[in-house]
Amino acid sequence: MANEADIEDVWDDEGPEEDLTEARDEPVERMRITTDKRQEPLRIDKFLMGRLEGATRNKVQQALEDGYILVNNEVVKSNYKIKPNDTIVVFETRRPETKEIIPEQIPLNITYEDDDLMVVNKPAGMVVHPGCGNYTGTLVNGLSWYLQQEHVDLENLSRVGLVHRIDKDTTGLVVIGKKEKAMTLLAAQFKKHTVHRRYIALVWGDLDTDEGTISVNIGRNLRFRKIMDAFPDGDYGKEATTHYRVLERFNYVTLVELRLETGRTHQIRVHMKYIGHPLFNDGTYGGDRILKGTVFAKYKQFIDNCFSILTRQALHAKELGFSHPGTGQWMQFDSDLPADLAEVLEKWRSYTTGMTRQLKQKLDNN
Repeated sequence: MANEADIEDVWDDEGPEEDLTEARDEPVERMRITTDKRQEPLRIDKFLMGRLEGATRNKVQQALEDGYILVNNEVVKSNYKIKPNDTIVVFETRRPETKEIIPEQIPLNITYEDDDLMVVNKPAGMVVHPGCGNYTGTLVNGLSWYLQQEHVDLENLSRVGLVHRIDKDTTGLVVIGKKEKAMTLLAAQFKKHTVHRRYIALVWGDLDTDEGTISVNIGRNLRFRKIMDAFPDGDYGKEATTHYRVLERFNYVTLVELRLETGRTHQIRVHMKYIGHPLFNDGTYGGDRILKGTVFAKYKQFIDNCFSILTRQALHAKELGFSHPGTGQWMQFDSDLPADLAEVLEKWRSYTTGMTRQLKQKLDNN
């Protein structure tokens, strides 16, 4: 079996870093306590140990650090002393109601395969792993059926070979281990940040610099637990680093490539929002409305047309590179941009060319 220490922070890869062994779903409220008006000061970790079934001090302290315990809607440290009339809310992340994976014959776009691993190009709209509300139609359901046909021993292959994931509406490359040893070695590479991951994104605005690095902690939003947030002070969340480089400018939006050193949940989406450039049509992080451009009706119609073509965030996991777990040979894979993103980029190129032509004509007439 894969060592937990080897796969501790692989699971977030734009979806990507909750522990793979947990396969967590979204946080839900487990318990709400309002302390008595005569409550004496007491450390919150000690207070909760006697009220949460199966709780240990370490578990409570970790939950506090991860932001799964709030006091009066605020994150607190484990040495916080509760006061009278404090409202304490404890969240938990629930696994699917059943651990059974239902094999489904789902078409898979397989980029590469050998006896140890396979690389799959995931389409938009496909969830990687079954979870709350998504028990069928996922990549894992399809992999389970496919690997059964190849007589892979799924009983001794945890998580049907997954070592990382990407968001439901992010397209691109995912690597799967077909043997437990391959899984462990691949996961260790993600852990050591030696895996090459290059994403392509269309973001709002015209970036000030051609390239740069964003190093800002990422953790769950302190009010809305289903989304992530940036914490520049470093007092919450986990450290995260994203490198970006401009590929093409369209005045109001920019095409960028992004390379990940870490792989926190929604890392690219959160980091780009943090620097003021949310992903185009990212509804979760504010990119699904006009953020840059003109007030003309024709421009609004143009954006609406783009949104109708690309009905998701403009993010694609284009390149994936790693050392083969069996041979040690470096392997790198590239995937074409999906049709919806490619079509929207062509629209922006035409729109920008038209703007340049109009400006030139206006200058010539003057």
